Amino acid sequence: MKRRDFFKNGLLTTLGLGALGASPALATTIKRKGLAKNIIFLVSDGMSSGTLNMADILMRHKYGKPSTWIDLYEKNTVKRGLMDTASANSFVTDSAAAGSAWGGGMRVRNGALNIGPNGEKPVPILQKFKSMGKAVGCVTTVQITHATPASFCVNNGSRNAMPEIAEDYLKLRFDVMLGGGANYFSPEKREDQRDLFEAYRQTGFDLVRNKAEMLNAKGDKPMMGVFADEGLPYAIDRNTDPSLSQSTPSLPEMTQKAIDIMSKNPQGFVLQVEGGKVDWAAHGNDGPALLYDQVDFDEAVKIAMAFALNNDDTLVIITTDHGNSNPGLFYSGQANKNFERLYETKASNEWILNQINPDFSLDMVRELFVEYQQIPLKTEEAEAILASYQVGADGLYNPANLPFHQLAGIQSRYTSIQWAGTNHSADYVELAMYGPGSEKMNGFVKNYELHNFMLEACGAKRELFV
Repeated sequence: MKRRDFFKNGLLTTLGLGALGASPALATTIKRKGLAKNIIFLVSDGMSSGTLNMADILMRHKYGKPSTWIDLYEKNTVKRGLMDTASANSFVTDSAAAGSAWGGGMRVRNGALNIGPNGEKPVPILQKFKSMGKAVGCVTTVQITHATPASFCVNNGSRNAMPEIAEDYLKLRFDVMLGGGANYFSPEKREDQRDLFEAYRQTGFDLVRNKAEMLNAKGDKPMMGVFADEGLPYAIDRNTDPSLSQSTPSLPEMTQKAIDIMSKNPQGFVLQVEGGKVDWAAHGNDGPALLYDQVDFDEAVKIAMAFALNNDDTLVIITTDHGNSNPGLFYSGQANKNFERLYETKASNEWILNQINPDFSLDMVRELFVEYQQIPLKTEEAEAILASYQVGADGLYNPANLPFHQLAGIQSRYTSIQWAGTNHSADYVELAMYGPGSEKMNGFVKNYELHNFMLEACGAKRELFV
């Protein structure tokens, strides 16, 4: 088979995969010069180009340094391209379909995890790499059972089957899995009342539930780390709250720990790193949360690149699964001054809105925004926010019906950040690579092509491709 045929369409990679998952024939790799022993695949979920842009501006002017991602472009360290993110049934993908394109090598319908339009079940890519003897795992700031990590790991008709996905992970015994989602492991929250935490302990996992336990773990057993009931706190809220900083690991800390453990494997490792709450912040038009979670993700990129620069057998892939809400810094006579408020912001919109209740006075609302976001709301703006607690609001990842979209409209006058909407977009997205195999990357890539690309970069036998 010619190499160009590998990428001709997404369905090629599904043919015959069902019986190949743990075949001994897959346990070896082709020994060639210039192969990737390790892959670190970093995903800032829901990152529009404006998010990358604004985070770089913030870092340059607050910290006096560019973002790692833009610095890699500036110094021509990485190969750069654009990626088409469509799913099997829409120009606009969700995270399950986008991740499955990478994880299974074919486009699937929105909401599905590696289940093709005709019922195909491609073997997820981390199962393939595990069968080759590599250490594999995922770290994320959302539930470890959420769409993006799950898309590299399992086959399921619904991304919402997170209790079932938590059970799948127990069987798969991947090497390092770190994130949130305790509600899908806890007997008090699961419908079947099964104690998955205890099941993981009894079957030889190192179960870690806080930052100290994670950092102190020896890494001599498979590790499952679950640090929040659902998603982890936004980075800006974690950094402001000493108790959260002490108990909850950051994305760069989880990334470093995973690399430390997995790099001990002589056959190498494949790690997916997801800044999942960048997407949640974009859905909520939450500027402070968005920018500081993107900064947190950028620190994880820095850690991955530091490892790769010292290990020339490591391929680093940096991208996003889709755009979301297309935020940007827009022109006004006070754009610079307005944006500078973000340098001193202490809390996400989510945190602030959760402090407010209908009994708050207007002065209490205004004082809260001045203290935590340096925003001097007008009386009528405070009134509008309070009124929204009487009628409620809608939005993804918004169980408390908080007025995210309304607040973002008010904030734009003070920050000069504006939003195109509250959901995913069909934008072509940034794709960057460094290390062995990156020289073969085209300037324009379809998302499903990355599946075979990663396998080929590691010199996997052809059985893994088709």
